[in-house]
Formats: sequence, structure tokens, C-alpha cells
Amino acid sequence: MALVFIFLMGIGNFALHKAVLEGGHPLLGQMPWIVHKLGGRITLVTEFLVLLAALLIAANGWPGLAWAYLAYTGLNAIAAWLILTDRV
Repeated sequence: MALVFIFLMGIGNFALHKAVLEGGHPLLGQMPWIVHKLGGRITLVTEFLVLLAALLIAANGWPGLAWAYLAYTGLNAIAAWLILTDRV
């Protein structure tokens, strides 16, 4: 059950991440040159690696990691909301 929970939160994280990348916020202009050169794909790869690590750790006997991933997702949601609503 923890794996399904983490996977669903991962889908939400990818959706939030993509929305922020497509939002065109001026804050994105301050990212390092490598991020701009790859069109933000490197940040999506990093998001995938975090999700993969969470899934692998939970599958190998740490189902409580779902709570940590929930906290990570919550922080992502707050950050995306701040960026997308121009509060930052």
C-alpha cells in the first residue's frame, strides 16, 4: 500500500513540477545555465530519481518512508503554490 501511495504522490509532484516549469516565473531565469540548456529536463530527472529512491526504499522494508515522501510532496505543493500565484 505504501508503494501505491508514494507512486500517486509522485504523479502529483511531476504535475506540480511541470506546471512550475511552464509557468514562466522570473525566478526560473535565475537557474543555472545547464538547466536552461536542457529545457528543465534535468530537474524532472532529479524528481524521477527522488521518486525511484523512495519507491525502492519503501519496497525494501521501510514503508514508513511514505510519511517522509508525504512531507516532501507537501513542501513541493506549497512551493509550487507560492511560485504559481506570484507570491515569491
